[in-house]
Amino acid sequence: MVEHVFTRATWLNSLHMSALTVALLQEEGIAACDVLAGSGISEQDLGELQRLVNPEQEQQVYANAARLAPRPALGLVLGLRTRISAYGLLGYAMLSAPTFGEALRIGLSYPVLLGTYFRLALEQEGETVWLTAAGYSEDEALRPFNTELCLGSLKVIFADLLGQQLPLHAVQLDYPAASGMARPYARGFGCPVEFAASRSAIGFDAAWLTRRLPLADPVTHKEMLEQCRRQNVEFAARRAWLERVRGLIKVRLQAPPGLDELAKQMNCSSRSLRRHLAQQQTSYQQLLDELRFTRAKEMLQQGDIPIYRIAEELGFSETASLRHAFQRWSGQPPSHFRG
Repeated sequence: MVEHVFTRATWLNSLHMSALTVALLQEEGIAACDVLAGSGISEQDLGELQRLVNPEQEQQVYANAARLAPRPALGLVLGLRTRISAYGLLGYAMLSAPTFGEALRIGLSYPVLLGTYFRLALEQEGETVWLTAAGYSEDEALRPFNTELCLGSLKVIFADLLGQQLPLHAVQLDYPAASGMARPYARGFGCPVEFAASRSAIGFDAAWLTRRLPLADPVTHKEMLEQCRRQNVEFAARRAWLERVRGLIKVRLQAPPGLDELAKQMNCSSRSLRRHLAQQQTSYQQLLDELRFTRAKEMLQQGDIPIYRIAEELGFSETASLRHAFQRWSGQPPSHFRG
């Protein structure tokens, strides 16, 4: 079995999936601003695709999509549109691998670059290999959406690697079937689907693991692996640094440290801190807004906390200031997020 884990605390992701989600719903006449509401992601961000976002932001986009287009298998539709090229250098390292099995193992060995909400593992049971998706810890209401997205994108990755559709034995899902879900799942995965299973997994014949890939190239593969190794180290370092900045702000939301104080805590000058944040496609104010917005939504979900108490905890001098901030952050009043 191959299994790799990374912590959510140091995870920041690209805007690629958010952009795909917006594009999918725009085809149905839903405005981008509505899909992005409350996420802190702008349409300009999507156009540039350089900024990194945290899990809460991406999950807010998914929650909006599920609310605005409430139909079965929306996540699966999105997953089936996610080509291997979406994974950048990692995708090309997988495409140039010698065998299908080696390509999958490479993908699982770089979870930071893969950017999944699951702990993925290959498990062989007799003549069948299962690629399992476990360890989900996001909003339970979004479990089907995120699982569909994950397993649907894996199906496309399999086909892109092999240059043909991989015949699947079965798909197992660790949640019950909702109304109208069975047919689009069977059509999308092209195999028997088992709901309310003990795990979420996608199964295929183990013999495929040794299948040589049509785009295998040892020179390109070696170069791409080295690039992935460097990118992985760089991403991990950048994300850990940014998460430290976020952590220092998060514990002081009632009286946030100014840029100068924050720079001292990070052992650098305020100018250097501002430059490093800009390189991460963010800023001190943007991080403060994101953290305040996330905390405000958490408190509102509890239902019984007065708005003035929330304003006080987040460092606003009056409730009107918090209401104005909510309009700026999401275009919605605080009451929209009440549990």
